[in-house]
Amino acid sequence: MESKMKQLKPITNGLLWVFALGQFGWSLLSGVVSNWMVYYYTGSPDAQNPNTGLFAAGITQEPILFKLTLFGLVLAAGRIFDAITDPLIAGWSDRSNYKGGRRIPFMRVMAIPFALCTIALFTVPQTASIGLNDTLLFILLMVFYLFMTMFCTPYNALIAELGDTQQHRINVSTYISFTFIVGQSISFLLPNLAGALEASVGQQNSIRYAVAIMATIACLAMLFPAFYIKERDYIDSKPSETRPFTSLIRTFSNVQFRHFVYSDVIYFFALTLFQTGLAFYETKLMGIPDTMTFTLTATMTAISVCLYPVVNILAKKIGKKSLIIIGFFAYSVVFGITAICGQGIHWGFIVAVTAAIPMAILGILPQACVADVAELTRLETGEDRSGMFFAARTFAFKMGQALALVVFTSLTVSKTPESYRTTAVFAFITCFIGAVIFFSYNEKKILKGIEEHKN
Repeated sequence: MESKMKQLKPITNGLLWVFALGQFGWSLLSGVVSNWMVYYYTGSPDAQNPNTGLFAAGITQEPILFKLTLFGLVLAAGRIFDAITDPLIAGWSDRSNYKGGRRIPFMRVMAIPFALCTIALFTVPQTASIGLNDTLLFILLMVFYLFMTMFCTPYNALIAELGDTQQHRINVSTYISFTFIVGQSISFLLPNLAGALEASVGQQNSIRYAVAIMATIACLAMLFPAFYIKERDYIDSKPSETRPFTSLIRTFSNVQFRHFVYSDVIYFFALTLFQTGLAFYETKLMGIPDTMTFTLTATMTAISVCLYPVVNILAKKIGKKSLIIIGFFAYSVVFGITAICGQGIHWGFIVAVTAAIPMAILGILPQACVADVAELTRLETGEDRSGMFFAARTFAFKMGQALALVVFTSLTVSKTPESYRTTAVFAFITCFIGAVIFFSYNEKKILKGIEEHKN
């Protein structure tokens, strides 16, 4: 009765921007690990890029099963563990009834451990024993993904809860997409920052100090919305009564959600292949120094951000589904260009400019689609399981990411230019398939159902 009588504060775009800072923080940490761990722990140095494989000597590099490398299996195991914990954390968050809300308390507790674990990944597994290093790397990756899940799953649930209207859902998806790509882009500055520090602290320590600086910035960005936003002031949330895996099963029983997830898994498989290989494509195929990675990424980000207003407007005019399909096909073109690229910085700019279009589209709209499905389910059932919908999505696409990491490290075990091109071809084919599958998603039916229930 008390919660019904309480006057909630209006959700504003300013509040949504504050919320989006958290996305910047965790995307920066995620970017440091996803974009640079494979680069520094595998590969081989050359005259132009002496830091490639800087920490490779400390861990097992040879294939241990067919062409599967230990490092690839460890990365894949981390993503699978991450995927499995998603519904558990989502269920915990959905069913919680803390004084500070269902989501914010998790964010407050996990920001600092999440950042510290990121630093440890580039610092701890470098003892004199390769076996010990392999073990430490495995443990730290499991902990890293656990902490990331415990921050991100409750955070993502707030996308649907703060997106109380269709306009707010598109807006918050736009804002967090912007802060996400800014975080990812800044993570590509790691070699530049390390280069500035190298003269004073040495080659290996320069990487560690650079990671520590970025992790500190990311931690502050995650803590600010966690302490600024008073969840109970804006959201009248009630604990879910459904147990985690029952909730997960119910979530996947939603036909439209399944259609969305099928294509999403394939898309993230392709995107992970591309992102993991990006530094290698630029250094090994295009002959570009790794310090140019940030310049190219910044170019891609700047163009993508300029396209955000266009995506926002077109999403309301022609619908999210049509734009997402265009984004899938556009990314296929990007992967195709990468597969045939030659030497020269101009190839890097061609890929950067072309990728800006699908980056703008697919950075914004998929989250809004999940929020739509979660909102319709809440209206139909009277139970808010937003956390589980976003967790179910991440559960599925992280399986795709895990497979992509195994495929990438297995295909590139020879470290030849042809092996890196092969990964781009795989990404091209799978992304095209994802586009075709997404035609089965019925956006009009979902939006019509939301409107009917609200009316």
